Amino acid sequence: MAATILPMSSTHGLENECKEIHDSSGSLNHLIPSLARRTQLERQQIRDTYKAIYREDLISLLQRYEAAISPMKSAAFSLWMLDSHERDAVIAREALDEQGDDANYKALVEIFVGRKSDHIHLMKQAYHGRFRRHLDQDIINIEPPHPYQKILVALATSHKAHHADVSQHIAKCDARRLYETGEGGSGAIEAVVLETLSKRSIQQLKLTLSSYKHIYGHDYTKSLKRGNSGELEHALKMVVKCICNPPNYYAKTLYLSIKGGTIDKCCLERVLMSRADVDMDEIQRVFRKKYWKEVKDVICESIPSGAYRDFLVALATKNNIN
Repeated sequence: MAATILPMSSTHGLENECKEIHDSSGSLNHLIPSLARRTQLERQQIRDTYKAIYREDLISLLQRYEAAISPMKSAAFSLWMLDSHERDAVIAREALDEQGDDANYKALVEIFVGRKSDHIHLMKQAYHGRFRRHLDQDIINIEPPHPYQKILVALATSHKAHHADVSQHIAKCDARRLYETGEGGSGAIEAVVLETLSKRSIQQLKLTLSSYKHIYGHDYTKSLKRGNSGELEHALKMVVKCICNPPNYYAKTLYLSIKGGTIDKCCLERVLMSRADVDMDEIQRVFRKKYWKEVKDVICESIPSGAYRDFLVALATKNNIN
């Protein structure tokens, strides 16, 4: 049974949808896809209206539902209904709890690279409010030390210090400095890269990396392949790819999360939820070009049928339906 997607323009429509959720007696399978297709504003409206009528946070209802039916023990449904900065706070905490695996540090990099500074500020507030901890300090205290840790400290600093405007002149100067300390041969690449990451906005960094390619005829990652950057090399490649071409980076990450031998549901859910309201249509185009398949088809091939798969497919095709 397919759920009818009600318009969010009226209080009556909101109340009807909340009533349908409440009266479902926990059998939310047919409602999950419609919730997946909602915008962030619509999800917040549904959540607020549900709490006003039934005196319960919809998140609590979804968590009980997840505990009862999710074959993969996923919290994806309730995470999706959170504001994006709240969701990122939860993802960040989970990544730090599981520190030691590169995949978890990548989740943190994706947040700091893919979000604007005002979002990062709200995310840090939500992190402190929910966990009574400071995210920046938790990153500094990562043990044992890890190459991603230094990058994350720099990226966190950049959201506090950078200027909003981008400068072509600064981009060219930074590109030359990266070259001279890298393949140019003067060394000190780690210090220069981390300083650049900490002082520039993501847009400025993107312009710098574009200038590097224009001036020297190849991507900055080519210089990293020469092995001059030590243990930081692998982490830097990932960061550069995430900054320079997000759709390509996320298309490859999605594919590997499903087809990498063992399904990485945390990665799959994280990418779909974080990009569904941003650039999922472009990611789908890149995915189709690289792998000759639709994202939704690969999900259906790899995930058992049910509410969880329907939810993931709805996220993957969200922009195609609205």
